[in-house]
Amino acid sequence: MKKVITYGTYDLLHEGHVNLLRRAKALGDYLIVGVTNDNFDRERGKLNVRNNVLERVEAVKALGIADQIIIEDYVGQKIDDIQKYGVDIFTVGSDWTGHFDYLNEYCKVVYLPRTEGISSTLLRNESQHVIKLGMVGLGRIASRFVLETAYVSGIDIVTVYDNNPEISGRFVRETGISDVSWNFDDLLKKVDAVYIATPHLSHYEYAKKALSGGKHVLCETPLVLETAQAEELYALAKKNRLVLMEANKTAHCPAFNHLMVMIKSGVIGEVVDVEASLSKLLADKSLREFDKKQAGGSMYELASYPLLPIIKLLGTDYQDFRIYSRMSGGIDVFTKGVLSYPNAVCSFKLGLGVKTEGNLIISGTKGYAYVPSPWWKTDYFELRYEDQNENKKFFYKWDGAGLRYEIQEFVSCIYNGRINSVRLRPVESIAMARIMQQFTERVNLVEI
Repeated sequence: MKKVITYGTYDLLHEGHVNLLRRAKALGDYLIVGVTNDNFDRERGKLNVRNNVLERVEAVKALGIADQIIIEDYVGQKIDDIQKYGVDIFTVGSDWTGHFDYLNEYCKVVYLPRTEGISSTLLRNESQHVIKLGMVGLGRIASRFVLETAYVSGIDIVTVYDNNPEISGRFVRETGISDVSWNFDDLLKKVDAVYIATPHLSHYEYAKKALSGGKHVLCETPLVLETAQAEELYALAKKNRLVLMEANKTAHCPAFNHLMVMIKSGVIGEVVDVEASLSKLLADKSLREFDKKQAGGSMYELASYPLLPIIKLLGTDYQDFRIYSRMSGGIDVFTKGVLSYPNAVCSFKLGLGVKTEGNLIISGTKGYAYVPSPWWKTDYFELRYEDQNENKKFFYKWDGAGLRYEIQEFVSCIYNGRINSVRLRPVESIAMARIMQQFTERVNLVEI
């Protein structure tokens, strides 16, 4: 039996893909198709893939051409696969001519002609309606957001709004954005979607108004600080078939998502403990983070990040939540939280006036995962075991400020009609709001 293998992203599956796969099948008796996974595509700079890996695998499978479908996860896998499956021929489109000649050492390499006049990029450009985005709140993160949108196609910042006209004017001069909206209603008339980067307490009103006006919403984390508000916003988004996404950049980080998938698959056994910490020593005490009236403090400012791995791995049905905080000037400069589950206990530490290590440690019955500081910008983690010979290290690329990952997911959700992202589901976002509310109400809180 002559085995043939080929690889591709197979985004927006089209006639060109079908023709190439048929030509590949004709080269032998058994065709193996490798479909690149989402993380691998991002590492190669492909942030504009419309369909996720499961959708792409199903599309290729439905053609009935491939005898076997595998997932391509890493650089160098082609050599491993050729040897693993006893492949006789490696084939790929002629636009890659010469690029894979090094594989001739392992099997025959054949470059097949592409179907002229059609490609995923062309189809994407022709079919893709550019999302007109308006930015609300032009503080410190806003300029980074503008830079990051340049790496994601299908979205264009068309207008900005800040309740301080002087900030708005300066922002458009510095970024080159051509339009300023002088009130929020004016902005909503010009856009398809809204990015909210205002202080925490204003998120609810802006998001509700945008969703009521038929606009998709990407809102900085924490989404809101009350359970009922979170439930109302997600219900409104669902009712209006709109995307509402909390902009927690760690939730959309490729390495963090890979870590979560691996742990859920049982690589360290049953999870019994998660420890996460995050802190900042900010010298300027005039910042919003230290203003009680603007929901300052370490809990409101930082907790959504360390809560993320806890809730992703152990769920939202915790049995008990205890809080220990050091207060100063009406805000918590340090908080430690302890969440108890039926078979696990988790803790997080936060600081705006106290410095912590900043690691993430996930303990299991077979081993543990270690992510060094700054774990919320995951680009490296280790799986560690009793037998150190079994330890594994994983390295990833973290691009820019990391915001491009959440922007890409937001765009993908809109185009594919997915009103929610599985990377931070509504139930998880609501659970975070519930925890914030418990802190506000000082339930089970001890001052230290």
